Amino acid sequence: MNIRTLLAAITLGSASLLATFSVEAADKKVVVAYQTDALPSSVAIANGEFAKATGYDIDFRKFNSGAEIFAAIASGDVQVGYVGSSPFAAATSRGLEVKAFYLSSISGIDEALVVRNGSGIASLSDLKGKKLAAAPVSTDHYQLLALIKSLGLTEKDVQVFAIPQPEIVASYNRGDIDGGFVWDPALTELKKNGKVLVTSKDVADKGAPTFSAWVSASKFADENPAFLKGFASVVNKYYASFAADKKAWDADSENAKLLAKTLGGTPEQQAAALKNLTLLTPEVQASEAWLGGGEKSGAAKILKDTAAFLKDQGKVSEVLPSYAAFVTPDALVNASN
Repeated sequence: MNIRTLLAAITLGSASLLATFSVEAADKKVVVAYQTDALPSSVAIANGEFAKATGYDIDFRKFNSGAEIFAAIASGDVQVGYVGSSPFAAATSRGLEVKAFYLSSISGIDEALVVRNGSGIASLSDLKGKKLAAAPVSTDHYQLLALIKSLGLTEKDVQVFAIPQPEIVASYNRGDIDGGFVWDPALTELKKNGKVLVTSKDVADKGAPTFSAWVSASKFADENPAFLKGFASVVNKYYASFAADKKAWDADSENAKLLAKTLGGTPEQQAAALKNLTLLTPEVQASEAWLGGGEKSGAAKILKDTAAFLKDQGKVSEVLPSYAAFVTPDALVNASN
């Protein structure tokens, strides 16, 4: 082989190798959907740590609701997303194959029904005849309907409008509605001219618990377990920091500033919203009480109970025999902290 032939072979081999690397890099792309909820892990969206830890090219996209995210997952545009348990129950009941691999939070005071000053609502007994709103098919919508039912009322007694959060804020400020069941930043906005009547935790205590979770399209989860483990490890890191070092998350912190930059609002609002969260440790999440345990999984039970309620309300047509296939502790097992 002469020198020209050798150089040509080397060049061709290098080109082939580069092409292989390019294909592998292209394969490591994922679209992740998030919402405006204040979560410690959202700092990793801003600083790029999710991408560094997983080795994937991540396209983060902001959505207004879980229902929109599930529609994007169904279309193939999104592979991983942050959602609430009510749209989760609705989507899986309709046949969408997804898996919850991390519980971001459970029913707490970060979601609440806020009633407007001057609305004439002083207590739950005053809700009859009022106009209330929540985002369509959201956990808030589910809990608002569950609350109304627990009071012996129907949607004929209370007008419930299913509209996106930005429209809720605008309608509330105009005086078109009397209250809204919302999360931040809408929660902070509504409280400026109103009061919290009931929280998500209060409704959970009445028998309608909810959770928010990171979910993945089942096919993506099966083919990319390392990505989900790496993603979970990053969330673990920021949750642990939030639990151990409150000063690092106060209004003057870099973390609060990054959350405001990513999610909107001010650092002060983000720091305040974080304090309202009810978070679970990785060990508790992976236990039978939540993502582990198969048929005994607490998260699967919440999904089934939510689906049954939605069916009674005419929101879904079928309740599946089991929702165990839609939750998994795999990404949390051996994930680093």
